[in-house]
Amino acid sequence: MDYQIQLTEEPAQPILSIRTVTAVGNLLQELGKAYHAIINYLQQKGLQPSGPAFVAYYNMDMENLDVEMGFPVAEKMPGQSEIKAGVIPGGRQVACMHRGPYQECGPAYEEANRWMREKGYIPTGVAYEFYYNSPGEVPESELLTKIMFPLK
Repeated sequence: MDYQIQLTEEPAQPILSIRTVTAVGNLLQELGKAYHAIINYLQQKGLQPSGPAFVAYYNMDMENLDVEMGFPVAEKMPGQSEIKAGVIPGGRQVACMHRGPYQECGPAYEEANRWMREKGYIPTGVAYEFYYNSPGEVPESELLTKIMFPLK
């Protein structure tokens, strides 16, 4: 697949999220719980997310994934219980879109990392995935995932 790698400057983005450590085999279950809790909290406040669901990967240890799962919100707001208010830092970012099954995102990561190395950009070490649709809405071949790397 031919990936269009982009370098952009983005403003800081307020978020609501839940951070946990889990094995990759439990990730879908954790995502479902986190997204459900955050959506319920937003609905109680009469609000909706301002963008697509995301996961921030703080490491790639498949037995102990350190992940932050959540949604962008229009403005900073308080968290509740395990739901924390936070921000996706602003600044320079490298991103690309992947179309297809989630488990086939590997080549997009490889291409973006190769591009950054060639251009001399240094990622912070956190990788974000933004999910623009879901398997309940479209066939797996049409899933859209934006993969984003904040830069140092």
